[in-house]
Amino acid sequence: MMGLWIFLGGLVVVIGFGWWYSQRRSDRRSELRSRRFSDEESAIMEHAFPLWKKLPTQTRVEVEGWVRVFLDEKAFEACGDLESVTDEMRLVVAGQACLLIAHRPQDYYRRLKSVLLYPEAYRASDEHGDTDMRLGESWGTGSVVLGWKSVLRGGRDPRDGHNVVLHEFAHQLDQEDGAADGVPGLGVRVDYGRWSRAFAPSYEAFCERVNKGKRSVLDDYGATNPAEFFAVATETFFEKARAMKRDEPEVYGVMVDFYGMDPSEW
Repeated sequence: MMGLWIFLGGLVVVIGFGWWYSQRRSDRRSELRSRRFSDEESAIMEHAFPLWKKLPTQTRVEVEGWVRVFLDEKAFEACGDLESVTDEMRLVVAGQACLLIAHRPQDYYRRLKSVLLYPEAYRASDEHGDTDMRLGESWGTGSVVLGWKSVLRGGRDPRDGHNVVLHEFAHQLDQEDGAADGVPGLGVRVDYGRWSRAFAPSYEAFCERVNKGKRSVLDDYGATNPAEFFAVATETFFEKARAMKRDEPEVYGVMVDFYGMDPSEW
């Protein structure tokens, strides 16, 4: 009987600590989200990510709040020949990553622990031991890897459909349920049936076009698998919104509801 009381007492302590920690984190996040960017921070974002200037005011305010929490909770690590991760680097990466969750019910990329930054494209090995050069990658184990020059190149041209930060953080959204399958946690605005009816036939038709050598608003890399299709679609959604809305209306419409915004109106 004594053992039972000890167990129950310990359980109460654990539950109490869990509630206290959750409340403390919630209060901390609320305070952080109330902070706006300084003029210097806004200038950094406008220079490194010109799309920033086009964001609706409410979206920009939401992103700024998400960024404060992101920078408070996620670690950044310098890799390769990069001597250190500067505040500017952290801001530029976080600003673009948090655009994806500005209007989504989302727990701050809950599986993500760290962002690893290389100075430029880096060499990495796959599961078979083959090596290649990469601009970035997303690990389901809690890390995003990025080449800083690729971050700058993708962010500074908002119309080329290539943005390594948007691409890799789309993978993070996809991987939150533990599977990189091109179907992220959808929430309440989009059901899985509608997602499948939009994405499945579009992906099949896209792969067929790529195999025939036909160009599309989406980059050919999206034909690699459904996970890459979703990540490429995300880049295109933000950087070539009007063209995607015209050429892939079903997918575009679903993504408007998923991300809670319509970049074609910016």
